[in-house]
Amino acid sequence: MIAVEKLDFFYGASQALHGIDLRIPENRVTAFIGPSGCGKSTLLRCFNRMNDLIDGTRIGSGRILIQGVDIHDPDVDVISLRRQVGMVFQKSNPFPKSIFENIAYGLEVQGVKNRRRLEEVVEKSLRGAALWEEVKDRLHTSALGLSGGQQQRLCIARAIAVEPRIILMDEPCSALDPIATAKVEELIHELKRSYTIVIVTHNMQQAGRCSDLTAFFYLGRLVEMGRTEKIFTNPVQTQTEDYISGRFG
Repeated sequence: MIAVEKLDFFYGASQALHGIDLRIPENRVTAFIGPSGCGKSTLLRCFNRMNDLIDGTRIGSGRILIQGVDIHDPDVDVISLRRQVGMVFQKSNPFPKSIFENIAYGLEVQGVKNRRRLEEVVEKSLRGAALWEEVKDRLHTSALGLSGGQQQRLCIARAIAVEPRIILMDEPCSALDPIATAKVEELIHELKRSYTIVIVTHNMQQAGRCSDLTAFFYLGRLVEMGRTEKIFTNPVQTQTEDYISGRFG
């Protein structure tokens, strides 16, 4: 689904990613782990070109292909790309609108006006985010009245409403309590049937529970990538073993 080929990425004169080469398969959960500042969130934001919004950022060399298409090709429409590659951020960011309007917003921007269609998509998306039963009787109340865990699941529902192929999650549980975290992790497990998911996490246990594949980054370089079980029990690189066992990071 995603292929990264010899990618160098810069913030101004500072190089953040060095020669990244990796493949992310379809309908799997891939976790990016590594200490703070190792480049994992930078790489994640490359996949939907969110880094374009930061002044002075650039790709030095290499490329990123999504389903075989170079996402930096001049013919690629960035808005369309971001529709295909949804994103859930570290801190839930619902719009100051009703629960219904939060989900319907992306479709309305695309020109969908049919009320029946909007209602169908809102219900389907909230069911997909395991939130429907909790909010179905208050769809027209403010989304800001939801708990933190509910707000994060609402943001996931909002992301899937426009039917992306890929969902990027940047530490989606870091601000949540253990019960809300468990619900989001359960949801990630369900969503991979329909979506390709890439998650950045500092939580080793979460990577172990949620992901099929794990990539370990250090100082802007990909040290090792493989099946999560193997990375956590029998990594090839000593550096990976040291990080996972808590010797550094």
